[in-house]
Amino acid sequence: MAIRKIVTYPAEILETKCETVTVFDKKLARILDDMYDTMIEHDGVGLAAPQIGLNKRIAIVDIDDEMGTIELINPKIVEATGSQLGPEGCLSFPGVYGEVTRANYVKVQAQDRKGRTYLIEAEEFLARAIQHELDHLDGVLFTTKVTRYLTESELEGGEAES
Repeated sequence: MAIRKIVTYPAEILETKCETVTVFDKKLARILDDMYDTMIEHDGVGLAAPQIGLNKRIAIVDIDDEMGTIELINPKIVEATGSQLGPEGCLSFPGVYGEVTRANYVKVQAQDRKGRTYLIEAEEFLARAIQHELDHLDGVLFTTKVTRYLTESELEGGEAES
């Protein structure tokens, strides 16, 4: 396992729609393990493959709750309801924070590292983190959804970066 370099804006890969994962092998497992280590090293709650320079539909989320680490391969939102407004940051935009409106509940279909399809339901902060990472896979940056930028002091030790 290794800590990967975080790709920062304006790198082109951050605004590129990622390719579907078709091979589920040891290389994919190593990428997922590296993504986890990289996310933890940078105090993130999520990380998408383009953030480490890979054009693949892979994301991980871990908000330090009972769900643990969620590995999302080829994910797609199949249901989204409600609305929440909250602060977000992004490892690819160091020091940039803003308020973003997201669905309060999402149901996501994804594959695990062995290629098995599963469904996951998430609410509130976990739903926010998942939506942020899935946006990355479509080349959508949180800065395009910010309604108001925040200073670090306004965050008052708020949400971690994803």
